Amino acid sequence: MIELINTYWWIILGFFAIALLYSSVGFGGGSSYLALLALTPLLFTEIRSISLLSNIVVVTGGIYIFARSGHFNWKKMIPLVIFSVPMAFLGGYLKISQSLFFILLGISLFIASLSMFMNFKSEIDSDQFYRKNLLRDGFFGGSIGLLSGMVGIGGGIFLAPLLHLTKWDSSKKIAATASFFILVNSISGLLGQITNPEFSINYELTFLLLITVFIGGQIGSRIGAQLLSQLFLKRATAVLIAYIAYTILKKYF
Repeated sequence: MIELINTYWWIILGFFAIALLYSSVGFGGGSSYLALLALTPLLFTEIRSISLLSNIVVVTGGIYIFARSGHFNWKKMIPLVIFSVPMAFLGGYLKISQSLFFILLGISLFIASLSMFMNFKSEIDSDQFYRKNLLRDGFFGGSIGLLSGMVGIGGGIFLAPLLHLTKWDSSKKIAATASFFILVNSISGLLGQITNPEFSINYELTFLLLITVFIGGQIGSRIGAQLLSQLFLKRATAVLIAYIAYTILKKYF
């Protein structure tokens, strides 16, 4: 274990910081976990499973807090989730090559960096919220779920900007919805990966990182990132993710 810490200490610190930041705004951090893990010699199948497990650990605490505060609108959430869960399972089960994985990862990270850099948190009046639309919500949930399962993210980093842009609901309810979306997609995508014959995982490193994100997530869910502006931290992280996306795409395209 000591040797593992000495080898991956920078990954451990990075995971702690990511869990702290993302949990404070209702996300799991899957895109940033993937960005860090892409810099390691780990197999891409291991990278996906570690990211999804970390998502599950981080957002579970946040969901409890959101539920206790009454921020879930279950009637509007169901169309998003009911289509995303089977598609996330399918995405996790699909056999993809290492090059395709990293191409999808690079594109996903680039899109995620753009959504993090932009600020979608402005509030709107409740009479401006768009009416429930099964077809549109199903398309959002299904397409993001498929990509999430293939790459190894929960999808909240893609879903939240879409919901803000379409005036889906208030910022708090969108954050709550994104958290639940991340949880169910991460579980479904992970189950899909486990049933894939090519599934593999580094148990010791995974356990160490899960303990790390649990601690970071618990702190972030309760006090938030108060030492620096959350917007500054998000945009600084977005620049880093964009750079990693560029290096991945440059190598595999």
